[in-house]
Amino acid sequence: MTTVLYSEAMYEDDTVERDVFGPGASIIVRAPQTLSELPEEDCAKVEGLMLFRLWCNGADMDKFPRLRAIVRMGVGYDRIDRAAAAARNIMVCNVPDYGTMEVADHAIALALTLRRGVLLHHETQRHTPPAPWTAIWTPLIRRLSVQTFGIIGLGRIGTAAALRAKAFGFRVVFFDPYLPNGTELAVGVERERTLEGLLRRADVLSIHAPLTPGTRNLIGARELALLPKGAVLVNTARGPIVDIDAVYEALKSGWLAGAGLDVVPVEPPVEPAPALLRAYRDRAAWLEGRLVVTPHSAYHTPEAWDDIRRKAAETMAAALLSNAPQNVIAPQDF
Repeated sequence: MTTVLYSEAMYEDDTVERDVFGPGASIIVRAPQTLSELPEEDCAKVEGLMLFRLWCNGADMDKFPRLRAIVRMGVGYDRIDRAAAAARNIMVCNVPDYGTMEVADHAIALALTLRRGVLLHHETQRHTPPAPWTAIWTPLIRRLSVQTFGIIGLGRIGTAAALRAKAFGFRVVFFDPYLPNGTELAVGVERERTLEGLLRRADVLSIHAPLTPGTRNLIGARELALLPKGAVLVNTARGPIVDIDAVYEALKSGWLAGAGLDVVPVEPPVEPAPALLRAYRDRAAWLEGRLVVTPHSAYHTPEAWDDIRRKAAETMAAALLSNAPQNVIAPQDF
């Protein structure tokens, strides 16, 4: 009997899991604050470990002498020490095909909220007294069809965002060094061969890359300075890809017109919070209508929540109960 441990009690029952695994697996559900709190008797049995918000390092893995597979119940896998897993011959998988539409929708929504001045006019009309009943002249607001929507990472979500941006009339350009030639032809967008080339053209920069050693701090002060003045930054990927202090400076100076952030470097934010989040919470006048922050919620709909559940179970079943594992994170992605 194969044992699968769900380390977070995310759902009210285990009916879906039992349907997917069938009689070949035993399911344990626990809700510790960290994996180190799990009882030894549970860990001794476990061959499959399910993770959503918890982190997993090598010391955590050593608690599970029979562990064969870890499934991150989500797209990103930076919460798992993949090198430690590889050293222990533990397979790491994710769930790349849930929330694709939701995150792409969210990225476009953030871009439009800023570029159409929705947030700016909304906030100024709530002043006492309200702002004058007229449009505000601002570098934020421009016709979409004269702008270039730049995408870093044309994977599933990046592709979905590209198609949506095209539908709204943006010129769409992407940078992704890992995709084969011709990808741009299939999607009908333009490709830049260097990050610098993309940045120099992107009136809106939308990030859709995983967090890896190569993408950590990918966008800092130097990169933001390459964007056209008045650009907008959107990040629905992972917070540490972007230097949040550099975003603060670029917004304060006026080089960036706006930013939409669903992710920040430390989640949830802890004190002392970054200067940008402090200014946002203090409703700094210079930032009004120029920054949208959402709490890593881009993925969320009830439908996506259901997808996480079933697709994660199917991924674990493929890893442990079949000879055809799926969604395996390859060593080159470590």
